[in-house]
Amino acid sequence: MNIQEQIIAYIESQDEPKRADMQALHQQILQLLPNGKLWFLDGKDDTGKVITNPNIGYGQFTRHYKDGSTKEFYQIGISGNTTGISVYIMGLEDKKYLPDTFGTTIGKASVTGYCIKFKSLKDINTDILEEAIRYGIEQTGKR
Repeated sequence: MNIQEQIIAYIESQDEPKRADMQALHQQILQLLPNGKLWFLDGKDDTGKVITNPNIGYGQFTRHYKDGSTKEFYQIGISGNTTGISVYIMGLEDKKYLPDTFGTTIGKASVTGYCIKFKSLKDINTDILEEAIRYGIEQTGKR
């Protein structure tokens, strides 16, 4: 399966209403990053052991590590989890920006330095979520 097929299969494997919410998020992020690279990480390590939930990634930026090494990674990611959906906004240097800027206005969501987790799209302000995603794209696009 190619990446597009893996993404479709992953979204379709979710129970409703999570499936519809993930499909809506997928389409929204594709509009925000129309030419962005698509990623699908199955959540398994090199030995095939499941270590995390599968996730879909959008866009691309270079992560820089303290030891001087670099790695290409996605800018925005989404993943289904046991209680809902996680949206990952990668590469932000200021780990307080997301919770300080969007944590009180997004609705019923947990907001960390790089992750916005919620049960359903109906529980959050999707305009605020889009603003947070746009911010992440802008920040990692500057490098």
